[in-house]
Amino acid sequence: MLGESTIDDGLLSIAMLGTRGVPARYGGFETAVEEVGKRLAARGHRVRVYCREGNVEEEMTSYLGMELVTLPTLKKRTLDTLAHTGVSTMHLLGHRTDVAFVFNAANAPFLPVLRAARIPVATHVDGLEWKRAKWGPAGQKYYRRAEEASVRLSDALIADAQGIADYYDREFGAETELIAYGAPILENIGHDRLAEMDVRPGEYHLVVARFEPENHVDVIVDGYVRSSAQKPLVVVGSAPYADEYIAKVQAMAGDDPRVRLVGGVYDQELLDQLYGNAATYLHGHSVGGTNPSLLRAIGAGTATIAYDVDFNREVLQHHGRYFATAADLPEILADAEFFDDLTAYRGARLRQRAHDYDWDRVADEYEALARKLAVRATPGPQRGRRRRDGGSRTATVAAPASVASVPDPAVAPVAAVAPAVMVNAPVVGVDASEPALYLDRELAELETDLSASSESPDRADGDAVALDANVGER
Repeated sequence: MLGESTIDDGLLSIAMLGTRGVPARYGGFETAVEEVGKRLAARGHRVRVYCREGNVEEEMTSYLGMELVTLPTLKKRTLDTLAHTGVSTMHLLGHRTDVAFVFNAANAPFLPVLRAARIPVATHVDGLEWKRAKWGPAGQKYYRRAEEASVRLSDALIADAQGIADYYDREFGAETELIAYGAPILENIGHDRLAEMDVRPGEYHLVVARFEPENHVDVIVDGYVRSSAQKPLVVVGSAPYADEYIAKVQAMAGDDPRVRLVGGVYDQELLDQLYGNAATYLHGHSVGGTNPSLLRAIGAGTATIAYDVDFNREVLQHHGRYFATAADLPEILADAEFFDDLTAYRGARLRQRAHDYDWDRVADEYEALARKLAVRATPGPQRGRRRRDGGSRTATVAAPASVASVPDPAVAPVAAVAPAVMVNAPVVGVDASEPALYLDRELAELETDLSASSESPDRADGDAVALDANVGER
């Protein structure tokens, strides 16, 4: 049974929560969970992945050696992630694992619950999520506070790009484990499926992105329409809750027959052929750290034109071309088409670069971190760290009920567990500012704890400690 500890035989039970789950069909976190999870499972570790209802057409109980637990969520953008992670956390309390990897700092409200249950946890922090335009002031405040809570409540932090690690060091003075994503090396992928998209090898430019402002799909389409490019632009992607932005991209394309907005493509074979046979790949992502789409493009040996931010330069180095505005693109696209030999050379150099991003090595690093978590060998919560541009704030809401008031997920139906999640972390209330207030309260409690602990020496990890209902000691 996965809930039983396997530490004695050198293997671990590992939970992965906070994403849409696997099979990976959405973004970077899901890709990391699938690639790392299947490798850890192949090594004998017992891996459980929490999946959102509707992630796949048919509910699955296992995939590539991983146990899948599919649970419901609330179909609303501001609540989707938190509601599902809350229910997943309650399930995990009744079906313990040796360690847990929580993806996305937004899930910080549930870290106290895991710590109270003494489940060692590493949080994979996202790439500056608060900068995304889809979040209003309340959402941006929440993500900023969630970052701080993750620093102060996680046993370890994972950053997938040096730029993210630098950000947490600069903002909090916090240590992170730098574990980048892997790049699949796409070779001998063929081109027989391209006819389905009415394109030919080397005769199109490609965009693959979720339709969000920070991914600059509108800027790319605008720049392309301004250009004299002869090769069509194939734009793959969509996004839930993004009707307004999708309409903006469509308006930018206008009636230009060269722009082909094809929507989402979930057939991996077809998608890989699109990556591997494109003249160039245009990458507009700006806030998400190391991006799997970018790594897939360079693993396919495709010359890449990227939005000019540190995360993208970290991957492409001097082998990429960069743009900051739509006005930059016409000349870059013209050069790419005219100097086709140089474009092919850039792609070949990027394929070499892709070998630096190896999923087996990534899995090694996750495995090593899991072992450190299991024996409490990580630094532990960096409870003295706070954002350097301001201190803690006064709590403004009542503390949630204790963990003991949560129905036992092992015997209670999911419908009974979900309301308990609302009680323990008011993240599914009507007021979108409540999660930020909840985190304010948690951080204020930490300030009180730190003040008290400054008057007495810290106890060793092996000592018996009293568990606070909301913030457990290591």
